[in-house]
This record gives sequence, structure tokens and C-alpha cells, in this order.
Amino acid sequence: MMREQKALALAVAIGGMMACRGVGEYVWVDAYKEAPAAAASSGYVIAPGDSISVRVWNQESMSGRVRVRQDGKVSLPFVNDIQAAGLAPAALAERLQDRLKEFVVKPIITVSLEEPAPLEVSVVGEVTHAGVYRMDQDSSVLKALATAGGITQFASRDRIFVLRRSAATGNTAVPVRIRFTYEALERAEAMAMRFRLRAGDVVVVE
Repeated sequence: MMREQKALALAVAIGGMMACRGVGEYVWVDAYKEAPAAAASSGYVIAPGDSISVRVWNQESMSGRVRVRQDGKVSLPFVNDIQAAGLAPAALAERLQDRLKEFVVKPIITVSLEEPAPLEVSVVGEVTHAGVYRMDQDSSVLKALATAGGITQFASRDRIFVLRRSAATGNTAVPVRIRFTYEALERAEAMAMRFRLRAGDVVVVE
């Protein structure tokens, strides 16, 4: 199953790579800003692939452990689908309290992180070994390129992109393309140095 999931992720990554031809819309890494929901939080922000624990006091049937889907939502008893990615655990608990009021009198809910999503990143395009790589948390774009064997002699050194599914706006996850130059990555310049990959990111070298 894991191998099939990785193959599917790579296929999606290659499709994203082909969509990049001709450059298209993008934002330079120096101008990139996190979505408001993530930027406003001073603590951990739930991400797709995370496993979280939802406890409803004195309501075991409504409690449990659930994994955040790739669309950023979770399914819970009585609530059905609710957006979780992009929210702090406390913020998700508040939303769940509002949704459960019609079923439970003054519900008390706690949400906690059980297991963070594995950091799996696709690296495709003009690299030596394209593929899906499991990397350490806090990994950089340059490390992802090195893990894939480096860029090829045919690579456009100023056309390196990260395709990211950003935090949701309303009920829709907004994709973003973030552009880098290889020189900025090598020299560890400003935001190129500080930028960190997230689970599900796709690194594309044209």
C-alpha cells in the first residue's frame, strides 16, 4: 500500500511539473508569505497527514484518534467533515464545540497532536534521481535537491519551484508555486535559507 501511495504521489508530482512548463504564475520565495491561518498561530499548526486525538469529555463515542486527510479535513461522529489543516489544535477544538452544541450540552473538547505527518517530498524534473523521499523535519530545498542526486547539466538554475498546497481559504485549499534560484540556495540567501519544506511539497527543477 505504501509503495502504491508513493507511486501515486510521484504521478501527481510529474503532472505538476508538466504544468510548470512556460513558467506560469508563481511567487518568488522572498515575497512568499504563509496563509493567514498558519501565520497567526504561535504554536503548532495541524497539517495533512497528521494524526490527532479528539477527546469529548464524558462522550467516548464522540472521541477518538483520526488522521487528517490530504484535503485538510477530518471525519468525526456527528460532525462529518470539518477542516483541520491550517488550524492550531485549540482553534479546531473551538470549531468542534460549536458543531457539537446541538448534540451535547456545553461540550468540553480537547484536541492534541498524536503523530505528525511524515515529511515526504517529491523531487522531479532535471535532477539525477527523481522520486519521493522521506526526509528529516526542518529540511530545506537544497537538501531535497542533494537527496535526489543534485540538478542535471540541463537544469535551468533560476527555475526551481516548490509546489505547495497552502492552508485552506474557506473550504478550498489554495495551491501556490514558489520560485527559487540555485545560486540563492547555494549562498543561503535570506528566505531561500530560511524556507523549510512541508509534507506533500513537490520540488520541481525545470
